[in-house]
Amino acid sequence: MKSDPAIRQLPDIPVCSVADMGLRELERIRLILRGGSVIDWRRMHFQGRDEVDRFLQLCQIDTNRVEDEQWARKVLADAVEYLRKTFDYRVADVVAEPNEIHDLFLFASGVKGLPRYRRIACIVLKVMHVIQHIEGRDLLHRLSFSEVELSRLVLAKVLRVANLIQEKGLPVVEFAHSIKTQDSLITKLLAKKETVAAQIYDRTRFRIITKTREDVLPVLYFLTQHLFPFNFVVPGQTENTLLPFRLILEGNPHLRQFASQLQLDPDYEDREDRGRNLYSGNTYRALNFIVDVPLRMDAYLPRPEEDSRERKNRIVFTLVEFQIMDEETALQNEQGDNAHKLYKHRQRRRVLRRLSRGLVVPRRQG
Repeated sequence: MKSDPAIRQLPDIPVCSVADMGLRELERIRLILRGGSVIDWRRMHFQGRDEVDRFLQLCQIDTNRVEDEQWARKVLADAVEYLRKTFDYRVADVVAEPNEIHDLFLFASGVKGLPRYRRIACIVLKVMHVIQHIEGRDLLHRLSFSEVELSRLVLAKVLRVANLIQEKGLPVVEFAHSIKTQDSLITKLLAKKETVAAQIYDRTRFRIITKTREDVLPVLYFLTQHLFPFNFVVPGQTENTLLPFRLILEGNPHLRQFASQLQLDPDYEDREDRGRNLYSGNTYRALNFIVDVPLRMDAYLPRPEEDSRERKNRIVFTLVEFQIMDEETALQNEQGDNAHKLYKHRQRRRVLRRLSRGLVVPRRQG
């Protein structure tokens, strides 16, 4: 394995408290709380180049590297070609060939360029987002390494941020890691309606417990600033019985002023049909969401100058589950009908019924 070239460290920034949050933070947090998709957004919220640069580094893209800059430009060109060819969409030249990739995000935020560039840049970035994920998945399947090695890489990345949380003094009382066993994976697949291995999103999981429920939001936002970009949350895979968005607005008067500027109206979640986990107790409360965590794979690839691939993407994605709750809720979740052993019992009972439908159930040994 080759050693990685020096990777720029993310610049240090202050911890963002709830009192510091505005429309930008509210939109990003809401995306995670409801398991939404940036494909449905109509604007970004970047204010300057340095903020965009930090975001790109969080995505594992360093435009100071020639190979990263060239790859980003190729993804941009492909997105523009797709829009022009498929929809005959007129992409302004300044958006199709910006001075810097950073300009796309500033156009999409409405802080640079003509007003009409905002809509065009938003559409281009959405297509680039999809292309980036396609190429990341493709590279993941082409590289030769085990799931154990991939888990080791993501564990090291997450633990670095866990240590940073401790250094910053954030009110986290537990930051634990687990990987599902083979038996657990089989049971989970059999319990699901769609028994496809790719739909197991939580093979690697991190459980984070904060001191109070009020601490959940700043810790969640801290993760989006240091571990994964907010837009990499997997749509439709969030289960949020802990922090309804409406209660966040009601409990924080300074955030209510942004209600009319939100991409979705404040009552949108109330109209969504969000099913609960069939096996959890009725009073179980938690925030569970899945993230495509980006990982640079330079150590598994030829050096950029020796890389003969036409597409020189060096970033893959690995699906990771995060579960967040406060200490009091965690204790309540282990009481009565919420107890984990009862959860597993209900799940196994459903699996046995499904396996034995129309068949004779084998007797238990002993």
